[in-house]
Amino acid sequence: MKALLFLGAAALAASATAARAADVIRGGDLYRHHCAGCHGGDGRPVMPGAPDFARPGALLRPDPALLAAIRAGRGAMPAYQGLLRDREILDIVAHLRTLR
Repeated sequence: MKALLFLGAAALAASATAARAADVIRGGDLYRHHCAGCHGGDGRPVMPGAPDFARPGALLRPDPALLAAIRAGRGAMPAYQGLLRDREILDIVAHLRTLR
């Protein structure tokens, strides 16, 4: 009985995690629409001073830190809080992590 409960709990946890997984494809679409003009389609910056997401160290911060940075904006980058939902920002972050 314990094994059955464990398997049920593990399956529930896996499905809950999958339901919250970031959507890399949607993130790519959002990135192209909101970010590529300054950060480049391939993550290499077009605008001076923008981070180069194609460099290995550019995305070493954890997702919550990147989420907060995108929400708040910085320098010439506008704040996206209120423009994008957190889920959309996390989709963009997942896409960024594929650019390396």
